[in-house]
Amino acid sequence: MAEDLILRAQRGLPAGLTIPGVELVERFSRSSGPGGQSVNTTDSRVELRWDVLNSTAVTDVQRARLLQELAPRLVEGVLSIVASEQRSQLQNRGAARARLGYYVGDALRPPPPPRRPRTPSRAAKARRVEAKRRRGDIKTTRRRPPPD
Repeated sequence: MAEDLILRAQRGLPAGLTIPGVELVERFSRSSGPGGQSVNTTDSRVELRWDVLNSTAVTDVQRARLLQELAPRLVEGVLSIVASEQRSQLQNRGAARARLGYYVGDALRPPPPPRRPRTPSRAAKARRVEAKRRRGDIKTTRRRPPPD
């Protein structure tokens, strides 16, 4: 049985989050790529699956936000993460869990406040025009003098 995944407190998760190990499903298979003879004998590729739709670890509000933010990554409400970068199954398990924690934390982070459009002040407009005039004067002095 997989162990619980504990996410530390962060923006969007003030109390943190613990995903029970019984909700996490790990599958192992042979990984492709370099590794010599051991790649043909060890199941180092890890697929970690978490059913967001039926999870007891999140509230209804959090579930709705996760389903909205992770929609492109979900298949029938299940988030699936594959890790096969390392040769070791243990390292790939850690990488998959870290990636799951990152995706969940990022999805639950509140959106930035909406931008309120502002118009520049009269003084700011005057400074901008003056800077453009000074820059034009500098460029004028660089020109070739007219033939006399």
